[in-house]
This record gives sequence, C-alpha cells and structure tokens, in this order.
Amino acid sequence: MNWTSNEFIWLDWLILIVGILCVAWAVYRSIVNDRKKMAGADSSDYLFGKGEPWYVIGMAIFAANIGSEHLVGLAGTGAKDGVGMAHWEMQGWMILILGWLFVPFYQLLNNKLGKIITMPDFLKFRYTKATGSWLSIITLVAYILTKVSVTAFTGGIFFEFLLGIPFWYGALGLILLTAIFTVFGGMKGVMTLSSIQTPILIIGSFLVLFLGLATLGGGSIGAGWSNMMDFCSQLHDGYGTTHMFHWEEGDPMYHEYPGWVVFLGASIIGFWYWCTDQHIVQRVLGQRKGEANEEVIKRARRGTIAAGYFKVLPVFMFLIPGMVAAALASRGDFMMDNTDAAFALMVKNVLPAGVKGIVTIGFVCALVASLAAFFNSCATLFTEDFYKPMKPGKTEEHYVLVGRIATVVVVILGLIWMPVMMSMDTLYSYLQNIQSLLAPAMVAVFALGIFSKKITPLAGQWGLIGGFAIGMLRLVTNVITKNGDAVMTGAFWEHTAWFWQTNWLVFECWLLLFIILLMVVVSFFTPAPTKEQVDAITFTPEYRKQIRASWSVWDIVGSLGVVALCAAFYIYFW
Repeated sequence: MNWTSNEFIWLDWLILIVGILCVAWAVYRSIVNDRKKMAGADSSDYLFGKGEPWYVIGMAIFAANIGSEHLVGLAGTGAKDGVGMAHWEMQGWMILILGWLFVPFYQLLNNKLGKIITMPDFLKFRYTKATGSWLSIITLVAYILTKVSVTAFTGGIFFEFLLGIPFWYGALGLILLTAIFTVFGGMKGVMTLSSIQTPILIIGSFLVLFLGLATLGGGSIGAGWSNMMDFCSQLHDGYGTTHMFHWEEGDPMYHEYPGWVVFLGASIIGFWYWCTDQHIVQRVLGQRKGEANEEVIKRARRGTIAAGYFKVLPVFMFLIPGMVAAALASRGDFMMDNTDAAFALMVKNVLPAGVKGIVTIGFVCALVASLAAFFNSCATLFTEDFYKPMKPGKTEEHYVLVGRIATVVVVILGLIWMPVMMSMDTLYSYLQNIQSLLAPAMVAVFALGIFSKKITPLAGQWGLIGGFAIGMLRLVTNVITKNGDAVMTGAFWEHTAWFWQTNWLVFECWLLLFIILLMVVVSFFTPAPTKEQVDAITFTPEYRKQIRASWSVWDIVGSLGVVALCAAFYIYFW
C-alpha cells in the first residue's frame, strides 16, 4: 500500500464511509435518548432543543460558523491574499459582546415576554411588529444570498477537488444529505453533530497545517513557517501578504482594504453576525425548565467565552494552510491553478493514506452541521414570525411541516442565485461584500434600541427598512457593474458613480452613519416609546443582582484571554 499517495485510495474511502455511519449512529442514539426525556415536547423544542452545557454551546457556536466557505474560500483567500481578510475571522472578542452584553438583554426580555424564540421578537417589542417582520425578511434574504448559495457552491468545489465528485453532484448531494439530517435531527441533532465534528475538524486541520509546514521546511515546522513568511512577504509587487493593514496606495490590496477602514468594516459585520444573527444567537437561547435566570446567563456566557477561544483557530486551520499551499505550489510540489483548491490540495498531498479519510469525516460533518443550522434557523424564523401569527391553533406537527417547506423554498432560491453569485467576485470577497450591505441596518437598529431610550418605534422601523432598501439597490448596481469594475458610460452612470464605485468598506461605514442619523431625525417627529418598551431595556436592581451572581473572576480571566490572543495576532501580522 502506498501510504504517501496523493489520491484518495480504498482505505480512505472505507474509513470515510464507516466513519460517517458511526457518526450517524451516535447522532441517532443521542436523539432517541433526548426524545425519551422530552415527553410532550413542542415545536420550540424541535427548533431549539433545551439547555446544553456551556462547552457544548461553545462548540455549537463554533461549528455553526464553520462552513464550506472556510474550507474553500478562507483557504483560497489565504493562498491569494494572505492574512488580508483575517479581520473577519479574528473576532473572538466580538463573541464576548454577545455573552456579556446581549445575552442579559435577551434574558431580560424573557422575563417580560416569556421565552424569546427569535431575534425579531426583540425588535417587535422594542420598536413595532413591522420591524420584527422586516428583520425576518432580511434574515431570510441573507440566508439565500450568503448562506445556502455559498455553502452549496463551496461544498461542491470542495468535494470536486478532494474526492473527484462532479461539482453539481457534490453541491446537491450535500443539500440532500443535510435535509435528511435536519428533518430527523432537529436542533438536538445539530448540537450533537457539532460536538462530534468540532474536535475532528480542529485536529485534522492542524494536522494539515503542521504537516504542510514540515513539508515546506524539509521536516522542520519552524523552518517551514519561515519559508512561508519569506515567500508571502514578496508577493503583491513586494508589498507582501503577511500584514493585515494596507496603508500605501501602491499596495495592490489597498484599494480593496484601505487602511484602518478594513477593521471598522469587519467589526460592523461581526457585530451583526455574532450578536444579532438568528443563526448564531439560537445556539445560546436554550433553557432548562425551572432554571434560574443567573444559571441561564452563566451557561450562555461561558459558552460564548469558549467559542471565543475556538474562533481564534480558523486562521490557523484554513487561512494559513492556504498560504502554505501557495508556497508549496510555487516550488513545484503540486499544481494549483485555482486558489480555491488550496485546502483540498493540502489534504491530498500532505496527509498520509487513511488519515485523509479520518480528516474528511470531520469536514463532511462540518458542512452538514453548518448547513443544517441554517435550515433550522429558516424553519424557526418563518414558522414563529409569519405562519403561527397567521394560522394560530394548528398542531405542532403542522408547524414543523410548514417550517420544513419554508426551508425547501429558501434552498431552491439559493440555488437559483448561485450563477449570479459565481459571476460577481471571488468567493470570500463576495460573501463579505454582501454582508456589508446588510449589516449596517442591523447594527444601527439593535445598538440604538438597546443603548438609547429616546429612539422611537417608527425610527427603528424606518431605519431597518431604509438601510435594507439602500443595501439592495447597491447590490443591484454591483451585479450590473461587476462590483464597480466595469466601465459604465452615459449620464446616469456618471452622475451616480459615487454610489456604485465607492469602495465597499467605505460605503458600509457611510451607510451605517446614514441609518443612525435617519433614526435620530425620525425620532424627533414620531411618538416616543411607551413606558413598557423603555422599562424592557432597563436593568432593575434585582436583575443586576442576578447578573452579578452569574459571573466570577474566572469568567473575566477567560474573557481577557480571548482578547489577548486576538491582540497578539494583530501585533504579529500588523
């Protein structure tokens, strides 16, 4: 047997098949045992599960974030642009804001409204019912543009490069497998699969990193790191791809990621994604019956702290292996005509036979867990925010079925969008570009809704609608103008060049500022929030006492450790 084969051999396929069957059995047993404990469960139990231990919450948050866009897109952007897009991954500090600030607010509203199921519930209470409904619409649109289409597309590419499966077979097969898993597993299945795949994914990815560096360094990991840094520092006309900030106009990456604006733009997107996105927040909303508030907050916060540490890992798991792949390809170890193939090529060329199969099990689980989490969130949003209010009194089985049908519709729309997405830009740039159009409205509405008692209900409603409308208009111009690269002639295009040609990060910052000003102005001319709405975001002495009881010095130490790791990365790759 050729243990150093650069292809999937029979042993890898055998391990992959047996491993997936074992994972399926473990998930099945977990679900069966859980259902025995959940006699009388309703649709909320299916969609959310119940309170999980803090370490499971942390792994679930991490797994929900890791998708095929990381396996393909993040490694690909590492091979092409180095650490230039690491801002979007080095955000463990942002997850701490979810745990320390937003979880108490969400739990506070639990006391006011009963159990909060979705993020739109927050906006419906703080602003208007229409505001919450619009958030659901925007979130579903975001899933079509940035979740389903991207995950299916990159999953197809990953399977094509690694396993030799034709692109569409891989993409559609991933969706079909995930659909079956989601139907039978629910949120408990997602949580269980996340806890299984996370250690496999981490260990496997670091094997790729260390063995890749050893190969590059002639057996020495340290020498491999030095060789990688030396090679990458000479790329992009000598400006290099080993630094996160680009200050000089001669730098080819300056016009895409200008100066400090890249950090601000990434933070806006991070705030939306980590603190207000249903896909992530749903991981921390589970609660055991009869559990005290401080216990719910403690478990959720510690889950976010754990996730903060996990979030430091993807740059080492995917992005830097992409940089190693570029260095190996430059010296002729393998051919890499497409940078999106970077991670798959690393798995095929640096891992020994048998290990390839084991590592691929973790990757397949990661793809399914990530896409299943999207499916679950789609079902939750549509069922709880649209269908139940319109059709109350139906059976729980009926609501679950409707949620599944809504998910199928979202998946079909995502597949239809894929050809448009493929024509616009490189994968990871496309993903962050789309998010930059959606995030400002979310950030403005949530932040002002929590920190200001004077922002009126209609201000929140029009801020969300106005920001979303401007973002979608910019998306239309992006499609027409190829993200501002195409030369457009005519009076209309010349007079509107400021709108469609402005750098996407600069546009994002200006859009956020505009929405904030719009909400402030509207607040001067519309009715003030009610006392009940204001009281809902006011911490009473009793609730502050519960919050204080929910954390100890070790929570602070753990959080500071996350911040220190992020800061150290920025300092090294400044």
